[in-house]
Amino acid sequence: MNVRAVLLGILTGKLPVAEGEIRINGHTYTGHIRQAVPETGFLLLEEGEYTRLTVKENLRFYSKLYGYGRPVEEVMRIVRLDAKAGVRLSALSHSERKRVQYARLIIQDAQLLVCEEPDQNVDNETKLVFRRLVQQLCGSGKAVLILTGNMETALSITNRVYRLDEKGLQAFDIQDQEEQAAESAVPEPSFIQSADETESSRKEDGQPDGDIVKEEEAAEEIEQTLQLFRFEKIPTRMNDKIILFNPPEIDYVESSDGQTQLSIGGELYPTAFKINELQERLHSYGFFRCHRSYLVNLQKVREVITFTRNSYSLVLDDVAKTSVPLSKTKMAELKEMMGLK
Repeated sequence: MNVRAVLLGILTGKLPVAEGEIRINGHTYTGHIRQAVPETGFLLLEEGEYTRLTVKENLRFYSKLYGYGRPVEEVMRIVRLDAKAGVRLSALSHSERKRVQYARLIIQDAQLLVCEEPDQNVDNETKLVFRRLVQQLCGSGKAVLILTGNMETALSITNRVYRLDEKGLQAFDIQDQEEQAAESAVPEPSFIQSADETESSRKEDGQPDGDIVKEEEAAEEIEQTLQLFRFEKIPTRMNDKIILFNPPEIDYVESSDGQTQLSIGGELYPTAFKINELQERLHSYGFFRCHRSYLVNLQKVREVITFTRNSYSLVLDDVAKTSVPLSKTKMAELKEMMGLK
């Protein structure tokens, strides 16, 4: 959060670039870069609003301020506020007021658009409006930089994600083709040779049949012991304690930068297991690999939301209505599982 505040301060010209440099569109900037980059637009989490003005009056004011030449009626249609044109901002819902900010983003008509938590606490219709708006802006040659702490937002809206942590800025792979390649590279599960195969191989090595029988008996005993002591719980470590969770308690599993975490009741718990290992362990409990970086407990899923042809989310049945990203390839697999065409 502190780094985000500093970055926004630099981009808006409130703070100078103390060290290093910022590059935008192939140009390098130092000092107060806001003066040097006028074609940068912003959608900030905390913005002033003219709540006594109607939606249309607000957009007309912004159009004059930024010299926007297209009709505001067209902008209202894009953000689905045409039915609210004559309503004051003070009478709008939080989601509708956020869409007024989206409209202002269009009117700024800048080549670089910086958005801070653009879909925080908004309804699904507003999320859909923003996703389509980003596609439209990028399709017209503009760049959109989204600063968010919500991984679901980052994965579902953008095509390039970076995570900032104590190690620095790390690229986060979200491409479908790379996702498929990574999954195909997962080692096949090990297998046990059949008795006939074992016997033939032993005979080639000149090993007596009696040893084969003893090995088979030992293998059966080990298998029975493993079945007897099958460990169902998933261990996590918090401080100096190891916490054991039953699989049905887990809402979803998230993997990022080599760290896997279990989401349980809105809290995240780190685990030593890799997501591929958990996928195998939790498959029989109804967990589904909805994204390269996510496993979800299908028993906790309430809705499947389609934002665009390539953007989907799973909404969980919890108080926060948590959203988990669903990749395009996994959407087809999920529909087949549910018997849908």
